[in-house]
Amino acid sequence: MTRRLKNVTVTLDEETARWARVRAARRDTSVSKLLGEILRAEMHEEAQYEAARQSYLAQEPGIHRCEGQPLPSREELHDRS
Repeated sequence: MTRRLKNVTVTLDEETARWARVRAARRDTSVSKLLGEILRAEMHEEAQYEAARQSYLAQEPGIHRCEGQPLPSREELHDRS
């Protein structure tokens, strides 16, 4: 299966462009591929966060604690020692 790639134009300040060229060269890749990898990783991380958030919100409301364990006291919750 071949993925269809889209061309985009990115404008960077000189310092950032220099960093990107050096980083890409160290990884033996192009700046274009480097940016694609960084954006793909960010997209994946965001998707994982959203899945975890949805999973948390789908839980029954209530206090999460081990069965049979007492709730902590106010002093324990707000210990500022």
